[in-house]
Amino acid sequence: MTILYPIAETPEAALHAPCGHAARAREAGRLAGGQVEFVTDVVGPAFATREAALDAYAGRVEDDRPGRSIVPIEARYCQLRPVSVAPGVKPKPKPPVKPAFRDGRRWPAPPEPSDRTETLWRLSISYWRIRQAESAAPEIAARKLRRDPLGKDLEGAVLDALARQPLRPVRPQRALDIGLFEFRPPDDPSLIIPDE
Repeated sequence: MTILYPIAETPEAALHAPCGHAARAREAGRLAGGQVEFVTDVVGPAFATREAALDAYAGRVEDDRPGRSIVPIEARYCQLRPVSVAPGVKPKPKPPVKPAFRDGRRWPAPPEPSDRTETLWRLSISYWRIRQAESAAPEIAARKLRRDPLGKDLEGAVLDALARQPLRPVRPQRALDIGLFEFRPPDDPSLIIPDE
């Protein structure tokens, strides 16, 4: 038996309404009708105790308490994870510690852990996330489209897609064994000639 992971676009959809279940990426891609990637995300509220989280997600996570139901192997894609948080306090960057040179020690004793930190329990779900289709951007590079008469009447979504597209080289990259001021003559490519 293998775990059948849900297929969805968000962790909430994977928990409540997946579009299918699959063990492997090929199966998940076929069921989703596109490309998928395997991810693990946290979902749902945080609980103060593990017992409260186990009660809230009964039947979805492994419960080792006596008399509780056992989750089938193919549905074991959810787990409870402890999360450490400091309530209402954002962690501040610590200043560098200066050497003390006291009592034969160079560095001061490390500070004791703060008792303001508490552990909460959250549900994490592993699932096949459906990759969103890329927006339809023109195949022409943005620097060429800017000078083209067709580029004057572009919509905002297309301009946004052009701004986010990866840069493409103007020509292929030269081989790494050639320096900045060297070139290969066209009649004998085995030669490297300095160009200064």
